Amino acid sequence: MDKKLHDTDLSRRGFLRRSAALGGGAALVSAVPGGGVFAAGSDAPEKREVRIGFIPLTDCASVVMAAVQKFDEKYGIKIIASKEASWAAVRDKLVNGELDAAHVLYGLVYGVQMGIGGPKKDMAVLMTLNHNGQAITLSNKLKGQGATDGVGLKKLIASKPGDYTFAQTFPTGTHAMWLYYWLAAHDINPMMDVKVITVPPPQMVANMRVGNMDGYCVGEPWNNRAIVDGIGFTAATTQDIWVDHPEKVLGTTAEFVQKNPNTARAMTAAILDAGRWIDATMANRQRTAETIAQKSYVNTDMDVILARMLGRYQNGLGKSWDDKNAMKFFNDGAVTFPYLSDGMWFLTQHRRWGLLKSDPDYLAVAKAVNRIDIYRQAAAAAGVSMPKSDMRTSKLIDGVVWDGRDPKKYAGSFKVNTA
Repeated sequence: MDKKLHDTDLSRRGFLRRSAALGGGAALVSAVPGGGVFAAGSDAPEKREVRIGFIPLTDCASVVMAAVQKFDEKYGIKIIASKEASWAAVRDKLVNGELDAAHVLYGLVYGVQMGIGGPKKDMAVLMTLNHNGQAITLSNKLKGQGATDGVGLKKLIASKPGDYTFAQTFPTGTHAMWLYYWLAAHDINPMMDVKVITVPPPQMVANMRVGNMDGYCVGEPWNNRAIVDGIGFTAATTQDIWVDHPEKVLGTTAEFVQKNPNTARAMTAAILDAGRWIDATMANRQRTAETIAQKSYVNTDMDVILARMLGRYQNGLGKSWDDKNAMKFFNDGAVTFPYLSDGMWFLTQHRRWGLLKSDPDYLAVAKAVNRIDIYRQAAAAAGVSMPKSDMRTSKLIDGVVWDGRDPKKYAGSFKVNTA
């Protein structure tokens, strides 16, 4: 073997051994030419410049701030944040290599892995970017008909069957699954009782304004924007559906990780640092809102972004509250760890709604996609603690508990389904 390759291989293996021994603790770091630091003497990133796609949403923040605050430089890379028009564009650019990675819907990554919702390709989730912070917006037209929540909507649809249209942002994505789950929890079948369309996030408000849909599920700030613009109201937040639910991830292809494992680690570590910085103080959240409000990122009023980032909610119906479960980017690493049970949950919902025609090997797919090995290395480099388990337990809005232990049974247990 070539001596240089041999030395590189040994340094990588040594880093992995030390990372495993450290668990979630901070690894030793050493300076390298160019100002970066690499954990325990590991070799440098294979790519120094990485193009990471994002959609104009509040939860792109940690990707953007990793570049703006130069957390990327610490790990020897330069993040180029690339604004994209739709989730379909993000999917296609990831698959064909135009993007190295992306701020992307959890369920989109799993859809590509399984060959549903577009091309089939082996994918990778490197970390979770945020929990919470999405919502379901209903139109003022529905409010005028007495439907201001799920119970009212069910009554309206039952008494006046018709062409009710709801929008989500991508067929296998998070917003589609939150919308479907919320409707079904109120005994409304999203595949039979209403019409569902796909609309890119920044176009939601404009489409509701002209009457193209009665409701939608999307990330912020496009729910608060509808209230400020006087065209809709918040019927439910997604943290009402599932407290601390997984949302966007840092996604890439398995091929990229195979070819660029050190770059994958560096990207993840830089964004871990950024998420921790955002969550550290209210001032940092305000600085983040000011930054991502700019035209090159989300392109809307800073105040519309900041309110819900700080947990200061009002629903457009006269109710205001401070939400302790507002969008989180770090939460001592509880947000960012790519739990296997989180990935499996999206597969169960894809099965529930007939997107998957049979039950996959849920755990095997999650272990292949969620690259806990890369996350562990990045967490060691960034000094982020690891959870005790790669599974977690949650109770959703309908009282059903998800713990990942029997995904096939769980997927088949719902009264409202199309599987």
